[in-house]
Amino acid sequence: MAPRDPEATKARIFEAAVAEFARHGIAGARIDRIAAEAKANKQLIYAYFGNKAELFAIVLEKKMLHVAEDVPVDPDDIESWIDRVMDYHAAHPELLRLLFWEGLEYGSAELPHESARQKHYVRKVAALQDGQDRGVITDAVPAADLLFLLTALANWTAVVPQMRRILVGDGEDAQDRLRASVKEAARRLTAR
Repeated sequence: MAPRDPEATKARIFEAAVAEFARHGIAGARIDRIAAEAKANKQLIYAYFGNKAELFAIVLEKKMLHVAEDVPVDPDDIESWIDRVMDYHAAHPELLRLLFWEGLEYGSAELPHESARQKHYVRKVAALQDGQDRGVITDAVPAADLLFLLTALANWTAVVPQMRRILVGDGEDAQDRLRASVKEAARRLTAR
C-alpha cells in the first residue's frame, strides 16, 4: 500500500474544486463530485478545507494570489500590462468564472476572507497611485477607480465571450483588433 501524501491530496482536492466551482458556482458545486475527481473522501475535504463556502473562498483567494504574482500592475507600461492580463485570463479562464459566480452568489454582501482580498487590491491600487504620483499616468481618476476600470476593460472580453463574438466577430483578426482597441482605450484612460 502506498504511503499517504496529505499535500498531494490537498492539491488534487484544490484542482478538482477549482474546476467544480468554475463550472457550477458555490450553490451548484457538489462536494461528492470534488471528492470523486480528486480521488479523496469527503471527510478529508471537510478536514482540510472546512465547509463548501470556505473551500470556495480558499480556492478564489489562492487563484487571486496567482494572478497578483504573475501579472503585477505596471503603471509604466499600461498597454503591456493589459496584454498580460488578457493573456493570463485566456490561459486561466477559471479565475474570471469564479469571480463571476462569487458576484452572482454574494452580490454586494461581505465576502468570506474579504480582508485578505482587500490587501491584495491595496497593493495594486498603490502601484497605480505610485504611477500617478510620479506623473506617469493621469491622476484625474482616483487610483482605485482606475484599477476597477482597467481590469473591467481587460477582463470583459473573457467574461462575456458570446457578446464579443456577436459584436466584434470570432476570427483571429477580430480578436486582434479588439485587443488593440482595449489597449488604446486603456492608454487614453491613463494618459496625462
